[in-house]
Order: sequence, then structure tokens, then C-alpha cells
Amino acid sequence: MPDHNSKPITFAIITDIHGNIHALNKALEIIEGQESIDNIICLGDNFSLGAAPYQVLETLSSLENTILIRGNHDRYLMERIWEYDRPAIEGMDPDDPVCIGIVANERWTAEQLGEAGKNFIRNMRMSYYVRAHDVYLELTHAWFGRDEAPPSLEEARKWRNHEQQKHAEAKRFIFVHGHTHLPRDEQFGNLRVLCPGSTGLPFDEDKRGAVAFLTIEGDSVKWDVKRFDYDFENAVKLLDEVKPPFYKNLRATLLYAGIRNDLVE
Repeated sequence: MPDHNSKPITFAIITDIHGNIHALNKALEIIEGQESIDNIICLGDNFSLGAAPYQVLETLSSLENTILIRGNHDRYLMERIWEYDRPAIEGMDPDDPVCIGIVANERWTAEQLGEAGKNFIRNMRMSYYVRAHDVYLELTHAWFGRDEAPPSLEEARKWRNHEQQKHAEAKRFIFVHGHTHLPRDEQFGNLRVLCPGSTGLPFDEDKRGAVAFLTIEGDSVKWDVKRFDYDFENAVKLLDEVKPPFYKNLRATLLYAGIRNDLVE
């Protein structure tokens, strides 16, 4: 676990890219324009449910000083869930056309990524822990041992209480997750739970991507989420050209920045 106590530390956080290379490229352009970024943290769900999984793989593979955390969709690729008997995702009915479509997309994504993608995902972390100044920080896709749902505030409070026993010098505890595609900023005493939203597939009815900057100095924490416009027209055009499995649902989600399976016949 890194211990940063000599100077302020700043993380740039991206998450839930979901194969949207246009949004990823813009997020990285914004990050490159910032000063003193110590690490890029990618909170997972990088490839599935998008038109350009291999391009995302190439881009992420080229980055330096980057911490890569595995999401549930990354795990599905490793597990080859399409080979299961009636596979289900996140408690969905395995006979639901939406579930069937997502599973088909996972298989297609794995085929696009090939062996290089499998090796890349295999080397990703489950979580990343940092002690910086007077702050203890955990970054993960959702929750320890449960990557399909982030912690409730009560669960996060119990996490804080547990970690406080091991890190008595820490004055503030920060838990950062992805997965929900929705911005989150909740506080309970010296505990703060954060989510930047989604870099490539937002669910908050705001089509702009998201990248967050977390700066820690002493017991001070600055959380800055930047929403950005990107080449949205070409992102939709690429979906129209590639037409991956689950394409109509993905297109509706991208256009409305929310899960709109009701729009798909």
C-alpha cells in the first residue's frame, strides 16, 4: 500500500468506459492538460457494451503511471460467462432478452480483444489502497467481494470503522467506486463516499463523459468532477457501423444517457 506523505497527491479517475474510445480519448486529453497528476486510476468496465473494445485496449495499454482495477464486465470476459448454462448477470432472468443480449455482447467483446485482452484483464487489480497524509483511501469498482453493487452508506461506515482500527493515524476515510454510472458524493462524519459517474456511458441523463480529480494534502480532500463534451456524433456513428450484439439497446442508452431498453422493440 503506497504511503504518500511528503507532498500533495492527485489522482485522475476514469471509470466505466465501456468501449467508448471517443470519450476515453477526450478524458485523457483533459488529464494531460492538468498539472501534477501522480496516477491515473481506471475503475474498470473498460471494454464491453461498446463499439471499440480493441481500440480502448490499445489506448489503456499505452498509458504510464496508471492503476487498472477490474470491473464486473471485465470479470465476465475472464469467466467466459457465455459458456455457462443459462448465464445470468446482476440477478437478471437468464431468459430476459436484455440479459441474453448482454451475454452475446460479452462474447463478441472477448473475440475482439483476443489473447492480449485476456492477459491485460488478468493483470488488473481488485482494489487499490493508499495512505496519503492524514487520509486513508480505497478505490475499487464496486465493493470488496461484490463487484456488482457498491456499498451503501451504512456498509461504507462499517468499512471506515474497521479501517480506523488499523490506521489510527488517519483522520479522514475516502471510498471511491465506479459501476453505477451515476455521480455520488456522500459524507458521514470523517467518511466520504464518491463516484465520478461514467467516462463512456453515463446513466444520469447527461450525455457528457466524466473524469474526476482527487487531491489530498494533509487532511484536506478536493474532489473535482469534470463533465466533458466529446465527439458524440462519431461515437454513435461507430456504433451504427459496427453493430455489436445488443447494439440497439446500447445506442438508446448512449443517446438518452440512461438505460432505455423500453425504446427497443
